[in-house]
Amino acid sequence: MKRALISVYDKTNVEKIAAKLENKGYEIVSTGGTLRYLKEAGIQVIDISDITDFPEMLDGRVKTLHPKVHGGLLAIRSNEEHMKTLEEHGIGTIDCVIVNLYPFFDNVGKAISFEEKVEFIDIGGPTMLRSAAKNFADVVVVTDPEDYEAVMEQLDAGEVSFEMKKRLAGKVFNLTSAYDAAISNFLLDEEYPKYLTMPLRKGLELRYGENPHQTAAFYENLSTKGLMNSYEQIQGKTLSYNNINDMDVAFKSVYEFEDCACVSLKHKCPCGVALGETTEEAYKFAYACDPVSIFGGIVAFNRKVDEATAKELVKIFLEIVVAPEFDDAALAVFRKKKNLRIIKALTPPMTKYVMNTVDGGALIQSVDKGAEEKFEVVTQAQPTQAQLEDMAFGLKAIKNCLSNAIIIVKGKKALGIAGGEVNRIWPTKQALERANMNDKTSEGAILISDAFFPFSDVVEAAAANKIAAIVQPGGSIRDKDSIEEADKHSIPMVFTGVRHFKH
Repeated sequence: MKRALISVYDKTNVEKIAAKLENKGYEIVSTGGTLRYLKEAGIQVIDISDITDFPEMLDGRVKTLHPKVHGGLLAIRSNEEHMKTLEEHGIGTIDCVIVNLYPFFDNVGKAISFEEKVEFIDIGGPTMLRSAAKNFADVVVVTDPEDYEAVMEQLDAGEVSFEMKKRLAGKVFNLTSAYDAAISNFLLDEEYPKYLTMPLRKGLELRYGENPHQTAAFYENLSTKGLMNSYEQIQGKTLSYNNINDMDVAFKSVYEFEDCACVSLKHKCPCGVALGETTEEAYKFAYACDPVSIFGGIVAFNRKVDEATAKELVKIFLEIVVAPEFDDAALAVFRKKKNLRIIKALTPPMTKYVMNTVDGGALIQSVDKGAEEKFEVVTQAQPTQAQLEDMAFGLKAIKNCLSNAIIIVKGKKALGIAGGEVNRIWPTKQALERANMNDKTSEGAILISDAFFPFSDVVEAAAANKIAAIVQPGGSIRDKDSIEEADKHSIPMVFTGVRHFKH
């Protein structure tokens, strides 16, 4: 008689596959809560203790860690010595294992004690799964309830095929590697550990990637919470690869600010950034920065969106609006545009590291949360308090723009943004040009740069456009040229000592 060992935390449909195995002549062995559950479902079940001749102990920590379990799983049926050993020790084979694990993924982020989290680390389950998966040629091993139906269909057809058993075994190691990665991240307090382990679970099968000929999927990190694994989509089409990429940057950008803020974004680069007394005001200021590029883009807020703001947002085509909250009246407005994606962000940005994959490896760095920027006035002219406040605003806004980035700001709103170029003067000219469009003017504004000026040409362009003050990191061997040019035009210039490149 064949034997199946069933021990599951998630009991979804387990009675169905147990009944099928029983009907096919399998003897069912189980443990603890699963044993009781199957008995209540009318399944004939044998307690694991009757197989091992050993009671469960240590509050259930030890129940399946026994030679009569693992010998029955690991014995190669075609190996005469293996089978002889089983006979000598009175060990029966176990031909099917159905096991899923304690929900460590679900509990590691909860507000429970360290000791409680440790108790969600499953030991017996992964051990049984790995033993069965190693011997998959002889043992059917199932860990995902989604596979029950396919296994039952093959049982009805005669037996589970080699290819199916191989795939199921692969899913075991896929799961246990992610499970161990989550535990490792929980226990190992190292900034850059020897082995980078990241428990990622497929959350979305995307229609395509950055371009239609590319395939793509989104994987959620099971160790940490962040925007993209804890949001609620209230309405709209399924998110695309580019939507997810852009939304991540937009929300991180708007959460740089403590005051009510709005960021409009296109292709991973902000095209409008502003503060306001209300979300409506902040949005109108952000929109005015670049009313062309915002079309088909994303708008993010760090406050609840109200009806007045929603009425402004639906006047143009947008892909996504993301905010921590929306009032009911705003949602009623958005429903008139059913394809507009409305995303409720359930947590502020939490990511500590940024990964960039390269061919054959990955680059990992800490998130640019800024350093303790020192405002060192390097010119004869001194900035006003209002100018210093605009500088602080601009430095927060520029961190998520592509380098070489230049932002023109005035009154805590961006007037012109440019970046992603291979030199500094081109984005300077572009940002100034945009700042002087649509009834705006760069006169009296602040110019912010994410990196130093290698030449005096940026200051020259700023002076020609009546820029009132400049802030940059400094650090060029030709800083003196820029300082002298600023003094020539009586423009106060501040060095921060902190660069904010984003490639």
